[in-house]
Amino acid sequence: MLTNNSEIKNSQLNTYLVGGAVRDKLLNRPIKDKDYLVVGASVEQMKALGYQQVGKDFPVFLHPKTKAEYALARTERKQGQGYTGFSCYFAPDVTIEEDLKRRDLTVNAMAMHDNGEIIDPYNGQNDLNDRILRHVSDAFVEDPLRVLRVARFAARYHKYGFTIADETLKLMQEISASGELQSLTPERVWQEMQLSLADGGASSDTHSGSPEVFFKVLKQCNALKELWPELDVLWGIPNPALWHPEICSGIHTMMVLQQAVLLTQALPVEQSDHKTAVRFAALCHDLGKGITPDKLWPSHKGHEKSGLPLVEKICRQLKVPSHYKQLALKVCEFHLHCHKAFELKASTLLKMFDQLDIWRKPDEFELFLMACKSDFLGRLGFDNRPYPQEQYLQAAVKAARQVTAKAFVEQGLKGPAIKEAMATARLSAIVKVKADSAHLSPTAH
Repeated sequence: MLTNNSEIKNSQLNTYLVGGAVRDKLLNRPIKDKDYLVVGASVEQMKALGYQQVGKDFPVFLHPKTKAEYALARTERKQGQGYTGFSCYFAPDVTIEEDLKRRDLTVNAMAMHDNGEIIDPYNGQNDLNDRILRHVSDAFVEDPLRVLRVARFAARYHKYGFTIADETLKLMQEISASGELQSLTPERVWQEMQLSLADGGASSDTHSGSPEVFFKVLKQCNALKELWPELDVLWGIPNPALWHPEICSGIHTMMVLQQAVLLTQALPVEQSDHKTAVRFAALCHDLGKGITPDKLWPSHKGHEKSGLPLVEKICRQLKVPSHYKQLALKVCEFHLHCHKAFELKASTLLKMFDQLDIWRKPDEFELFLMACKSDFLGRLGFDNRPYPQEQYLQAAVKAARQVTAKAFVEQGLKGPAIKEAMATARLSAIVKVKADSAHLSPTAH
């Protein structure tokens, strides 16, 4: 077995760097992952050189030293429904051009040889320069997952000016109309949504996408109504112009998502999951408006309550993680309370704090505030308006949480009496903050 680096090199494997690494290298973006393609080799040759086979459906190998992934060149043929319904052919006679042809977009169908030569049979470099996302071949329609992938690429590269080619968008619409999207597993759909929600607004160029574009593209190609009809229906549903100059509930939701991206980008890397949770909650906050009877438009009284079953439904269907769901439910139910915080009684605020469980989960309250603030700022002309509710509620929570059981235990209180005394003390603390914060109220100016 050959495991020495020089021996591997001398074996003269015909290897290429492929896919996203080549694309990002040509865009001068940071390269996250490197994938390699081997042309003209067999499974036996790879194993003899010390490569460890890890792929079952098609041969992928780990380099014996670097552990980088090397795949044998292959072709694919559609045999069944969905993104898994493909048969795979791999052999030494499969060419680099044949392998690249099975890829989704021309900008992803380029390869770079060890000697630096770019292999570009489908004009990916031209499309890269023209900022066009274009399908490689009509076989694009065979894989419904590509609708989500192209939407994600459109969001990720939006800031570079990339748009989807008209003919590619047409094929995406064909896939949406075919019913093939229903063959995608909930886990796969959620994975693509989650990746897109996570990929936005960071100062690092590795995560600088525009998640709202992902959902706009799905809307444009009619995929959103297949995958998330409760969100899709919001387009065209009006809001009161005084508070929503943008009028349309769908447009508003996209603006809220944009604001959520901006507000969460300062969170540290280790809290990246929190960023995504806030952004998902932003998408869910107004789902209840989708079932308001049109005779009541543009009013949506009670939409925060009517939206709760819809949040539960999408989370159940897409198997959304529990902590995402819990935050989305809280934001859906209480975002109006947050906006009207100065108008609410101290007792109402205390009840909300109980339901938000700020006593055990104060950090989650900060995420809740971010999502609610995003809702307020995500309106036409509102993006620079002050949101004093944030400071007020933070002060109220801080004061209420300083009340603990210790003092009441020392007084000799027990059981329910302690709970009652704590509630009274917390209420008094909130009343004081309310009085001290009166000058912050928008109506005080």
